Amino acid sequence: MAETTYFPRPLILATALVSGVLLALAVHMLGARFGLDLGGLWRSDAGELMPASAALAWWLTATVGFCGGYFTARVMHDAVSGRIPPRVRQFLVAVGVLVLAGAGQAASAPTPIPTFSGVLAGLAALSLGAAMAFCGTHFALRKT
Repeated sequence: MAETTYFPRPLILATALVSGVLLALAVHMLGARFGLDLGGLWRSDAGELMPASAALAWWLTATVGFCGGYFTARVMHDAVSGRIPPRVRQFLVAVGVLVLAGAGQAASAPTPIPTFSGVLAGLAALSLGAAMAFCGTHFALRKT
């Protein structure tokens, strides 16, 4: 019986990190289109508490980054051994392409967010997505 082969761990780590970051940025761009702005924390126009939309945007971006890294690492680890049917892989690729295409379409339209606040929010989404994708990848690879 042939021994099961797997992708090298650094390849899985790098791919899962990139996937998690891209999905977190896509959700950030789509969320900004629907009024979920990460930059709501830096607004000084009102002396009230942080808006719920900003908190939801932070949690949503973090969750998608973590889940994107985790599931990408699990799929890559299981895909080489043949434990994932080809139809499931094709479905996951199609969903990823649709999410990224939607984010590209949302990013191409004019934004209601001021430029400096948008840049800070984008950098925050990038950092948050990278950190959470790394955590998700670490937990996925720790079980193997």
